[in-house]
Amino acid sequence: MHRQALAGLLAFTLFVVATGAVASDSLRVGNRVLVVGDSAATVTDLLGKPSHKSRRGGGQGKGRRGKRTRAAPGNAAPGEQWQYRRDGHVVVVTLVDGRVSDIDERSH
Repeated sequence: MHRQALAGLLAFTLFVVATGAVASDSLRVGNRVLVVGDSAATVTDLLGKPSHKSRRGGGQGKGRRGKRTRAAPGNAAPGEQWQYRRDGHVVVVTLVDGRVSDIDERSH
């Protein structure tokens, strides 16, 4: 491996470790595993009620006066983010159309 490539890989690894965020396709919960593609019902079954829910942009929604609004181009995919506190970490599960699309574990 070239020194520049090795240095780049090392810098990236250090950045990921320093930010304390780890995106994953799965999350171990006891003796079960939550994976991308699982339903919202499975998330609730494994992790319980989230401590916080938020909506992400994209698609169409209703504005202040009930009129349909469109999200600005370039916004994240529509969906919900459910936050859970677990073992000194915050786990953010992103759901799109009722299915897990991303699992992100962050240092508290």
